[in-house]
This record gives sequence, structure tokens and C-alpha cells, in this order.
Amino acid sequence: MKGQELGVLTRRQCLDLLERVRVGRLVFTEDALPAVQPVNFRVWRDDVVIRVAGGAKLTAAIDHQVVAFQADELDADLHTGWSVTVVGHAQQITDVDEQVEVAGTFVQPWAEGRRDHFVRIRTEKVTGRQLRDHAMPHYTSNSEG
Repeated sequence: MKGQELGVLTRRQCLDLLERVRVGRLVFTEDALPAVQPVNFRVWRDDVVIRVAGGAKLTAAIDHQVVAFQADELDADLHTGWSVTVVGHAQQITDVDEQVEVAGTFVQPWAEGRRDHFVRIRTEKVTGRQLRDHAMPHYTSNSEG
């Protein structure tokens, strides 16, 4: 791929890119095995928040397990795109004021069914890469934090 450049993104760039997409993949433990599921999400207070019905994802939060979250935006034709991974402890949001605040940021889930619990993934480790064409403009952040 002549002309392609792989760049490392800053934490701030990663979080800004996550704001642009609404679906990612949660990596967690289910029945002592790794599990990966697509989830709707939002970035809230610089953490990733998902809405769940219960099950293994809620258990991971209640137990404060370390989980991973990954989202990306790729263009197979242009051979460009980015990928961001977040690793951190999951926790259930139980504070009523925080629940009300974060609930206002979510749109209707794609899948049917009630999702009454919010799980926050602390952005303890954030990494990202961006593949771009040298000739095309690329993402920049006003702050490099």
C-alpha cells in the first residue's frame, strides 16, 4: 500500500474519535471464557458507557472486572481508517443523578428489550492507531493530551 502511513493517536484523539461512532465491541469474561459482543455506547465524562439488560456484562461491572472495548471506522476501498481500544475496570452506575444524566445521552437501542443498567468502562488505558494516505488530510486535535 504505497503512500499509507500508520500513526499512533494520543489519548485525547482517541476519545474524540470515539465520540464520532455509536457501535463498538465489548470484550469481557463469560463462563470463564473470553466473549466479544457488539454494543451501542457513548463517551461520558471521558469514559465509555454501555446500557445492558443484565447477564455477564452486568456481572462484570458489579465485580469491577477488567474489560476491553474497541471501536473503529475503516474504509476498505481507500485503505484508511482508525481503531481505538480502551482497557479498564467496569462498574455499574448506581448513583441516581448520574443515571439520569447518562440516560439523556442514549438513543433507542438497536435490539429490542429493556436495558435498565448502565455500565461504565473506566478509560485506564487508551490506545489508538490511524491509517491514512499521505496525500489526504488527517485528524488533528487541538490538544495533544
